[in-house]
Amino acid sequence: MTSGTLIDDFRPAWWLPGGHSQTLYRKFSPATCIEQVRQRIELADGDFIDLDWAREVGCGDNVSETIVFILHGLCGCSGSSYVLSLQRLLADNDISSVAMNFRGCSGEVNRKAQAYHSGISEDVDEVFTSLEEMYPDKRFVFVGYSLGANVLLKWLGEIGSNPNIRKAVAVSTPFSLTYCSRAMLMGVSKMYGKYFVRRLLGDFRDKQQHFEQAGDQQQSSQIADLGELDSITSIWEFDDRVTAPLHGFKDAEDYYNRCSSINFIGAIQTDTLLIQSRNDPLIPPTALPDKAHLPANVDLQLSDKGGHVGFISGRRDNWLERRILRFLQA
Repeated sequence: MTSGTLIDDFRPAWWLPGGHSQTLYRKFSPATCIEQVRQRIELADGDFIDLDWAREVGCGDNVSETIVFILHGLCGCSGSSYVLSLQRLLADNDISSVAMNFRGCSGEVNRKAQAYHSGISEDVDEVFTSLEEMYPDKRFVFVGYSLGANVLLKWLGEIGSNPNIRKAVAVSTPFSLTYCSRAMLMGVSKMYGKYFVRRLLGDFRDKQQHFEQAGDQQQSSQIADLGELDSITSIWEFDDRVTAPLHGFKDAEDYYNRCSSINFIGAIQTDTLLIQSRNDPLIPPTALPDKAHLPANVDLQLSDKGGHVGFISGRRDNWLERRILRFLQA
């Protein structure tokens, strides 16, 4: 039985009572307005990562001692509503923030056939190392959502202690990728799986066409070698036939086993807040860690309602963002 600290101050908006409505409202509601400034980080393998800073509190602004580093979810980007909402609240409190777009998620095709996945912690590490060098006097707080939360927790477990990282927050984390992938094979949750597959396959078709038009035979061939992809209908199939072979895993099971953050949490040394909902349609209760097995510095907080990266409250605006800010400032 999964246990955690009960979140007792969250009440869902009356018109969003269930997990699906909370999840879909967050996805399709109008985005908060905030201006961003783009920075490109060139990677050692020849690819790139695009960062988007909130303009109002500049990255070098001495007002803010802290930089909040934000990681989006699957098929998301720095323009996702939950990212913009957090950047808006942080800017209103004079705190700098930067959102990292995973490879291929910034609106421009990345240079490699490889893209991103739930365990791509090496990209976070390389980008963070660059930012540490650029801003040696700053301290960082990390916030990850969904896939980005899994990547974040895996990375924190890998690196151990770092004095430049103050705190971390992970929201709606798919701790066990196997359980979460299976959940999207059943019931209404299949809708989400089909949505993600359609988006991911579309991205790969666009990427292959881009490489072909650019005459990049090497990268185009790597995608072509995956074979016929039109028959893929589930996340499990996509990960087995695309994610795994492209990124050096034997198959989907190997990928899930090696990248599930539940296997790395025990090594995390950063003060970390985990925010989860029991009615998350993408993350079944079986995927959650037991609070009794977590380090003392990792706090799992559970809400009965909230959906997946939802937490839309009828009592106060931006409950999730304010909960993150409160933890950051404590």
